[in-house]
Amino acid sequence: MGFAGLSSSQATLWQSSRANPAVAHRARRELFATGEKVRKRSAETRDQLTPQEERIARLARDGLSNPEIGAQLFLSPRTVEWHLRKVYPKLGISSRRDLRTALPEASGLVVSA
Repeated sequence: MGFAGLSSSQATLWQSSRANPAVAHRARRELFATGEKVRKRSAETRDQLTPQEERIARLARDGLSNPEIGAQLFLSPRTVEWHLRKVYPKLGISSRRDLRTALPEASGLVVSA
């Protein structure tokens, strides 16, 4: 498996889908066949972490470096950094250090006010 749970062929399709609508259609069919669902974006979900963001944030909270997180999830360290930059404002925090209080281990996400 590559690309955060996608097979290499699915990852290739996903990457190609940005340039070609036919490939995007095929990628949607493949995703549907796996039983996965694409999360719809709306005003209500805008500030919720995506599953990928939550995985990355929890690994960062647990002390892994960006290269270590990237190795586990088949992402580049820069992609990990990009996701973390999106996570911080969603959780109402400003640094990696704050992930320990924003994402407690037992109780799940804390909703920021």
